[in-house]
Amino acid sequence: MSLSMITAGTRVSQLKLAVAKKIRDFTLGGGFLFAMCSATDSYDIALAADGIDICAAVYDGDNANPNAQSLLNFNNTFAFQDFQLERNPFTYEYSNIDSRPNNRPPALSEDNDFFALFEFSAKFDLIPTLLTQNHTRIVKGFMGQTTAYDKRLIKPGVIIMGETKTMGEARYIHGTAGKGTWTFYGGHDPEDYQHYVGEPPTDLKLSPNSPGYRLILNNVLFPSAKKKKQKT
Repeated sequence: MSLSMITAGTRVSQLKLAVAKKIRDFTLGGGFLFAMCSATDSYDIALAADGIDICAAVYDGDNANPNAQSLLNFNNTFAFQDFQLERNPFTYEYSNIDSRPNNRPPALSEDNDFFALFEFSAKFDLIPTLLTQNHTRIVKGFMGQTTAYDKRLIKPGVIIMGETKTMGEARYIHGTAGKGTWTFYGGHDPEDYQHYVGEPPTDLKLSPNSPGYRLILNNVLFPSAKKKKQKT
């Protein structure tokens, strides 16, 4: 986004939308989008609210559109549909996409929070196979502004690569958009269960075999892989 777009009269909602559209266009043009935590659902919320002011007055000085919820266009989103906006600006959530809102205690704790990776066939599902490569199929969970996704709000056709089945939530999802692909990964820091603002950065030297970070590495490396043409 160029500096010329940031003017005194520009609303927060318009700036957020401009960023989300640039990311969308990059992906549609053949780019590889990888996002974690609140970068995942906030893109879709902004795209669904194209042309609608969903920001409360505390953010931009004017009230949100009272009909914003009914005006959302879920055709514009990457991964999610039929979600409900969080209209209270003092609630630390954006919508009900996050299946574990931070304003109430989670049903799971650090001791029993795990998610399972699906197994895919490299012959038929090369990219999901690459993205789920790991030395274990069970990965310990970790929280974030957006921790996990309510499976009921995920669009048909989206590939769920990791889930906490007992909670009805997805933790790691993937899909295509135009000529490109996207991957969303819930949570903030795979080696710090509740990484609070102001805490020191994680020392990855202490976790050389982190399965949670391995999934991040997979997304860095997979664009170098090319599909082989199938014999007909």
